[in-house]
This record gives sequence, C-alpha cells and structure tokens, in this order.
Amino acid sequence: MKRRDFLKTSAVLGLVSTMPISLSANENNATRRFNVKYMFNIKYYEKEYPARLWNPMPYNAEYQHVRYLNFDGNYNDYDLNTNNEYDANTFYAEWKKSDMPKIVLMEMIIETKYRTIPIDKIEYFSKQNLPIPKNVKKYLEPTAHIPTGGIIKQLADRITQGKKDRFEKVKAIYYWCVSHTFRDPKVIGCGKGDVNKMVKKQDVEDIYKNGWFGGKCTDLSSLFTALTRAAGVPAREVFGIRLGKSYFSKALGKSNDKGFANITTWQHCRAEYYIPGAGWIPTDPADITKLMLVENLKFDHPKVQKLVKKYLNSWEMNWVGFNHARDFVLYPKPTQYPLNMFGYPYAEVNDEVLNYYVPKSFEYKITSQEL
Repeated sequence: MKRRDFLKTSAVLGLVSTMPISLSANENNATRRFNVKYMFNIKYYEKEYPARLWNPMPYNAEYQHVRYLNFDGNYNDYDLNTNNEYDANTFYAEWKKSDMPKIVLMEMIIETKYRTIPIDKIEYFSKQNLPIPKNVKKYLEPTAHIPTGGIIKQLADRITQGKKDRFEKVKAIYYWCVSHTFRDPKVIGCGKGDVNKMVKKQDVEDIYKNGWFGGKCTDLSSLFTALTRAAGVPAREVFGIRLGKSYFSKALGKSNDKGFANITTWQHCRAEYYIPGAGWIPTDPADITKLMLVENLKFDHPKVQKLVKKYLNSWEMNWVGFNHARDFVLYPKPTQYPLNMFGYPYAEVNDEVLNYYVPKSFEYKITSQEL
C-alpha cells in the first residue's frame, strides 16, 4: 500500500485581472470549495490481468486551486507527472498481472472563483495588436482533429470578412458558432471534437448562411477553436468536469439540497482565446446549446441571450479545468496513441483500451460535495 498526502500551493497562471463587469450576488461571493472523490476499480473480463491507468488532474490557476490531494491504492507503481506536450497534470498507476482487484481512491479539495475578463480590457489590448508570445503560437497550429486550412480557413475568412481587429474576429466567430450549432443528445459523452467530420460541405457561402452543426461540448468548442485559429487568433479547448450547482441554470450543473452530486459523467469541454496583453479569455459556446435543449428555449429567448453575452468572456466556476491537450501522447506511453483528448480517465488492460464513456464497465465513480 502506498500513501501520499500533500498540500498544493498556488501557481498563478496567465490572467492579469478577474474583476467582473456585473455579477449576481452568488457570483460575487466568488470562492467556492468542493470535496471531490474518485473511486477506481479497474475491471476486465479475464480472471488475471495487468492494468494501467492515467487520470487527468486539475491544473492550478488564479481561478482554480487544488488545496488538498490524497490518494491511496494497491497499485504496484504510480506517478504524478506533466511529461507530455501540453504539460497536462496526470496521475498514473499500474498493476502487474494478478487476480486481485485494481483499486485507487483519490480525494481532492478544489477551490474556484468566478472567472471573467472585462470587455473594455480585451478591446483595449486587442487594439494594441501586440505580438503573440512564442509559447502561445502552438495554439495557432492544426492538430489531427482541429484543421486550420481548407474549408475551415475559407469559412473563417468569410465569417471575419472586413475585420482586422483580433477581438472583432473572435466575436464574429463566437456569434456565428452559437447561432449555427445545436446540442445533439445522441452524441456519446462530450463528443470527439473531429471538426473535419463536422464540416463536410464544401460550399463556403452555403455553410456560412445555412450551416447547422450538431454535437456536444467537445465538438462545438473544437469548431470554435478551429475557426479562431484559422482566423489568426490563438485558441484552445479546456477539458474538465462540472463540480456542482450552477447559479444560472440547472442545465449547467446541479446538486442536491446538501450540495452533493454524482459527477461521474459530468465531463465538460470549454474554450479560451488569446489576446496579447489581456491573456487567455474564457468562453463557452457549447453551453448555450445545452441551455436551449434542456430548458427548451429558442435562441432569441432573453435567458439564452443573457448567457450568450455572458459566455463570450467568462466562466461560471462550478467546474474545474484539467488541461488543453489534443492529439498527444501520454506518459508513460500507452499501447495506443496519440490520444484524441484527456478529459476522461484512460486505462489499458493488455492491449485493450477500456471504454471511458461507460464508467460501470471501466469501472470508476466521481462524486462532489460543495463545502
């Protein structure tokens, strides 16, 4: 048995300011704390088998901190590392071939703060047209699932036609995305975020006027990311998980009257874009479509329009982010790679990848208690 307890210290990343423009009373309370528990019991149909597990861990930033972390299990070896292209925090455990259960128990206390960047600050720095830092330029590049050329480049140019200012381009793409997408409940999990398969038409003018794209959060965030990168503005998906109650709508997160929630399937992908001087700006085009579907609202409904305005430059922090990784290789290297995204636990038994979309067969469970 191995045990390690340690207190995470804060590591401020990126943002210069998080003062909101206008917030509700609950959002002004700012800090929220959640006790999050993971239970893994890696299952397989053979009696004796080896197993390897990679679990995405939260990063620390001004708006989210892991204040406490404790893990325990009967693994033969383990590791906490960021040894991958995106510095994604990773918990790794492995078990040798045996008939014993493969167990990991993990507990975290996560503290979050409402995150918004004032519009006037974004506009001010966008007008400066400052150079893009070297370490951010990678988020202008395509990946296997995020194209930036071909029809995506043509579509980005059509949406941003006549616009020179970076933030004006982002706004045009954001408003086009939220008005040309819908949440498809048939999609498994958060979706694959494969933009090449989403945009199949080749007539740019037809797509611009009539394109209507379905998916879930990874799909819609990836579409926004691809178009924004193609327009010359750095952008990235942010994979994470909802932790509890939303102050805006039950569609965006809920808990019981004691603040408890089973969040095993609450993985959620958001997005960020980068304006030099203002830093990374939070946005969430996908949750607009979820609100509309769950509450059966039209796009022009005042509540939807309020969220559209809100999510151009903010996140409600009943959620925690894990990483920005797409199409990359985990450490230690799995049998199957590259990995599309790292928002779910990932495990392999022999050469077989366990289905992380089916927690009961995998098996894992995640719960949250707001403190």
